[in-house]
Amino acid sequence: MTLSMLGIAPRYFLEVARTGSVSLAAEQLHVATSAVSRQISKLEDSLGCLLFERKARGMNLSEAGERLAAYLRHALHDTDRVLEEVKGLGGQRASRVRVACTEGLAIGFMPQAMHSFRQANPQCTVHLHVGTPAEVSHRLLRGEADIGLKFSVTPEKNLTLAHQQPAPIHLLMAPFHPLAERKSVTLADIVRYPLALPEPGATVRQMLDLCCSLQGRHYDTAYTGNNYATLLSLAAQGEVLTLSAMVSAAYAISAGTVVAVPVNEAQFKQRSLQVLTLASSPAESQNSQFVAHLIDAALAMA
Repeated sequence: MTLSMLGIAPRYFLEVARTGSVSLAAEQLHVATSAVSRQISKLEDSLGCLLFERKARGMNLSEAGERLAAYLRHALHDTDRVLEEVKGLGGQRASRVRVACTEGLAIGFMPQAMHSFRQANPQCTVHLHVGTPAEVSHRLLRGEADIGLKFSVTPEKNLTLAHQQPAPIHLLMAPFHPLAERKSVTLADIVRYPLALPEPGATVRQMLDLCCSLQGRHYDTAYTGNNYATLLSLAAQGEVLTLSAMVSAAYAISAGTVVAVPVNEAQFKQRSLQVLTLASSPAESQNSQFVAHLIDAALAMA
């Protein structure tokens, strides 16, 4: 569905939210800047709250604006879904599910979950966006995703927690590494070896940094990056160790390329796997069915 099916004020509001600028929005809409400003002001007056924070370099959505933008985008997406069903698309009821997840979950877990879901629901298109934990939340809040999966240590504000399960961090290494035969390891064991780590924004890195800070220890970073598959491959070579939840490394563990050993530190057990939505979906909706499928898949790997 195009934005033309919305009223003038919502259309102008979404364009300003997208571009971050009244003038850029006016240019895209082919109207005067004053017309856009007037519609935004009317919308704010009718709602009794500010939808944007006016700054010298542009317009940033306020918390109320974020919620309204997410609602409107979801409304557009839901209407798209209905229109696709009405059109028939080859005689089948076509549908689409938009998922956002963090990089560690995109390697083995999500491809398997998406494949098995499509086998049972061949008419459904699944769109996956992979990003940082913050991006997953932002895409949900902006209405750009229906379902989010991420590792977190705290509840998500303004999001519905559909499922949560423990996701303790394990130490991953080559089968021939000196620590591979251990039943568990401590931080003191880990920092004796060079590490391949995700970037600082990842929860694995945050938990490691917190634990080191509490114990006054330091670690040697041999490699860092935002591609989990690369970090896991480096660990499989035997030179370095890496850290991950079991659900992220299950495929490599099953293949025998790496070994996972529990980390006996409280901070490494605080993280959980979360399945998030912006709001509850009707029980019969494709989104709700995919959420249930993801929960079953996650529990099977717990």
